Amino acid sequence: MQGARSLERMVSRYTMTIQIPDDLVRGLEGIAAAQQKSVEQVALERLRSLFDRMSSPEVVLWAARGLPHPSAAAIDDLEVAIAAGRLPVRDQGAFDGRPPR
Repeated sequence: MQGARSLERMVSRYTMTIQIPDDLVRGLEGIAAAQQKSVEQVALERLRSLFDRMSSPEVVLWAARGLPHPSAAAIDDLEVAIAAGRLPVRDQGAFDGRPPR
C-alpha cells in the first residue's frame, strides 16, 4: 500500500503489522492528541470496540451507515410514493357526521 505507515504491537508472543493509509494515521494522531493517549492506545481501543457487544441504537446506526446512499432516481421514486400515499385533509371529525342516539 503506497503512502501507508505500519503499526506494530506485541500481543503475547505474536507481532502483527497493519498497513494504515496516511489519512487514517493523521486521524488517529488527532484523536490521540485530543485524548492525551498514544496512537497505539487509540487504535487498539477502536479495534476492541468492534468486538464489544453493541446496544440496539448502536447496531441500528452501524447498519444505517453501512447502507449505500440512494440515487437521485430512488429519492424521486420515494417522494412520488409518499405523495401518492397522502390522505386528504378533512375538516369534519370521524364522529361529527353520526346521528345522535
